[in-house]
Amino acid sequence: MKVLLVNGSPHKTGGTYTALNTIANSLKEENIDSEIFWVGRKPISGCIACHGCRKLHKCVIGEEPNEFLNLAKEADAFVFGSPVHFGSMSGLLSSLLDRAFYVQEQGEYVNFRFKPCAVVVSGRRGGATATFDQLIKYPAIAHMPIISSGYWNMVHGNNAEEALKDDEGIQTMYRLGKNMAYYLKCIELAKQNDILPPVYTDKIYTNFIR
Repeated sequence: MKVLLVNGSPHKTGGTYTALNTIANSLKEENIDSEIFWVGRKPISGCIACHGCRKLHKCVIGEEPNEFLNLAKEADAFVFGSPVHFGSMSGLLSSLLDRAFYVQEQGEYVNFRFKPCAVVVSGRRGGATATFDQLIKYPAIAHMPIISSGYWNMVHGNNAEEALKDDEGIQTMYRLGKNMAYYLKCIELAKQNDILPPVYTDKIYTNFIR
């Protein structure tokens, strides 16, 4: 089993990484592998609704989401992490997830659905809750079980060193890793006993203007 941890910060080893790395260490204690995927620092453009992915089932305006989606195929679970930028998630991660999830929507989220997901936030002071609310909407639309902890998944600090001093935040991340491991083991046990996810008919789309 493997968890893909997505670092949406332009700082590779900042507060967001610290939160994700704490989760990774917690998962390791449960013999579950993980990988941290860093979005990098190069600008990522937003989705332009060109609908090219409907035919090719990949993003046609750049490879960033396709690289992530290739890893997503092999992942059993996800954690999306972002710093707080003006009370919201980073523009890099927002663009990446918008495009990746739009590609996946064309196939009813085939590489995401029924895979557990958590979101985590790193912030200096305010805006963490708003960012958490923004991030949680991605797994909440894609049939993904949402994994929580004993508090909203956030650490506070202006950098990695300060984030490590947020004892409650670090504990929240550690417990999140344990909770993720528990659900992954439950899913594996379900598979072994032929308890499979539901199969749906084609999705119904309803417009409000008729």
